[in-house]
Amino acid sequence: MREMKDSGAAFLGRVPKAWSVEKIKHHLERYEIRNPGDKDILSVYREYGVIPKDSRDDNHNVTSEDTSKYKYVKPGYFVINKMKAWQGSMGISEYEGVVSPAYFIYRFKDDLYFKKFFHYLLRGCYKDEFRRLSSGIREGQWDLPALSFENTLVLLPTNEEQDRIVCFLDHQCAEIDALSADIQSEIDTLEAYKRSIITETVTKGLDKNVKMKDSGIPWIGKVPNNWGIEKVKYHLMRKEPRNPGNQQVLSVYREYGVIPKDSRDDNHNVTSEDTSKYKYVKPGNLVINKMKAWQGSMGISDYEGIVSPAYFIYYFTDNTLIPKYIHYLFRSCYKDEFRRISGGIREGQWDLSPEAFADTLILLPPVNVQKGIVKYIEEKLIEMDQVIAQKQEQLSVLADYKKSLIYEYVTGKKEVV
Repeated sequence: MREMKDSGAAFLGRVPKAWSVEKIKHHLERYEIRNPGDKDILSVYREYGVIPKDSRDDNHNVTSEDTSKYKYVKPGYFVINKMKAWQGSMGISEYEGVVSPAYFIYRFKDDLYFKKFFHYLLRGCYKDEFRRLSSGIREGQWDLPALSFENTLVLLPTNEEQDRIVCFLDHQCAEIDALSADIQSEIDTLEAYKRSIITETVTKGLDKNVKMKDSGIPWIGKVPNNWGIEKVKYHLMRKEPRNPGNQQVLSVYREYGVIPKDSRDDNHNVTSEDTSKYKYVKPGNLVINKMKAWQGSMGISDYEGIVSPAYFIYYFTDNTLIPKYIHYLFRSCYKDEFRRISGGIREGQWDLSPEAFADTLILLPPVNVQKGIVKYIEEKLIEMDQVIAQKQEQLSVLADYKKSLIYEYVTGKKEVV
């Protein structure tokens, strides 16, 4: 076993004695020139590093119409989102393009680092340290100062050892990523099947032998003959009382509907210090994020609490609709329609107007049919969510293993032989 020494940084621990421990500023320098024009927009993900923004459809950050102040990135540059460094939003870019003016761009001053080794090292070991070095009033607005980043200690093995580590990690991580991709594909298939079950059931019912009729709603098609079709405004009314005080903050997710904001750690929208203008929600109310209705950000709340002043709150005016039926109906069938009737200059700023929503046509099955539909869907979801949860746990185990593997080798605790 090779001889080890104290690195001088608690988060790195003991490292090989032959490795140098130096400051980032000795090898990298900030290099930020303005957009030269006609360049692709890049984005920095905590999961993937630096990639073209249009390579994924889950980035809804709005690109400025004027990108002249965006910063130019070349392949091999290190890009870091100073507000999200503590989440891992950084990496070596393999692409030419431009990024937000809020990002830091660094280039290497020498050839002592294999860029991919530096990529593994920073993304694999430094999130907690960057959290410690960042400052701000509250989480989500923490800022990593450039000076703190540049004075951070980094490990420097020989080029030969960096090369061995990178080759080893590339191979191991590729195998882990391939296995994870297979499991994620299985999850995606199950999620798609879940959606198909919900859509089929809320629009066709449970009786396969019932006579059908044209609903008059293009995106729904035929529905059972005894179902009504009416406008939202005949059954739901907008009512938005102010925060009565001492209420939990709720958030509206496109994946989950209305849930307590503190029940998840991936919501970094900032809650206002003054919540007096937040809107009060009771269990059974329909909550809609008017700017993201077309993404599915709506649902029936199971909770009492408050939501952003930008949301719409509706209550049911009669007993002809089961709230949970409407929850499944809207979330499964109406995203494209809400996209169509929303207005705005560009995607990400589209607004669903209350008037357009009020005139939207909805299905009105008999109450006993709605109850049967909700019961069937929720029984099916329990079964499928259990399987999905098992597969997500497998993904979590693989992610932890990958993280541990990278940490052990880039800090020299394990040696590539």
